[in-house]
Amino acid sequence: MNDDEAVVAMVDANLQREHILPSEKAFAYKMKLEAIKHQGVTSRQVVGKRESADSVSTEESGRTVQRYIRLTNLIPQLLKLVDEERIAFSVGVELSYLTEYEQEDLFEVIDLEDKTPSLSQAIQMKKLSQEGKLDREAIERIISEDKPNQKEKISFKCEDLTKYFPKNYTPRDIERRIIKLIEEDYRRRMRNRSREER
Repeated sequence: MNDDEAVVAMVDANLQREHILPSEKAFAYKMKLEAIKHQGVTSRQVVGKRESADSVSTEESGRTVQRYIRLTNLIPQLLKLVDEERIAFSVGVELSYLTEYEQEDLFEVIDLEDKTPSLSQAIQMKKLSQEGKLDREAIERIISEDKPNQKEKISFKCEDLTKYFPKNYTPRDIERRIIKLIEEDYRRRMRNRSREER
């Protein structure tokens, strides 16, 4: 097995893992695509970017593979937010077209405002970047806009919760149990209130 074949085999083995972060998948696909290009002709003639990306995964289309590889253009701080699901995958892809300096400004604004961009906001920033008009002020203005239909949400890190539940509990099991406990607590408070009102 030569170096490129070894890379392809290693990436394929790593991609079989049950839990794989978007960043891990992005760099794995990039590494495999580069190895495939080094090999020249694979199971099909490599013509262009899309065709070679098609040969990277049997699970996902060449277009999806390309979108994952785009994430490797994100600065580490933004990529981490994609891994943590604070920034959606599709938003991360659009933000990957921003220059490194623009991304650094964006991360500072996200950190300051404690807000992450929606897909439409990311597309807006990408367009301004391509026109050479995206500066810190424009980023602040876009991020501070209210996103339509955005509801506040409460999120917990999985590792903060798992210690309180049996090891065989899935994240969905934990969610159901938490909701059940909250419902029981609510009913108990309602019963106590009705007793006090009598």
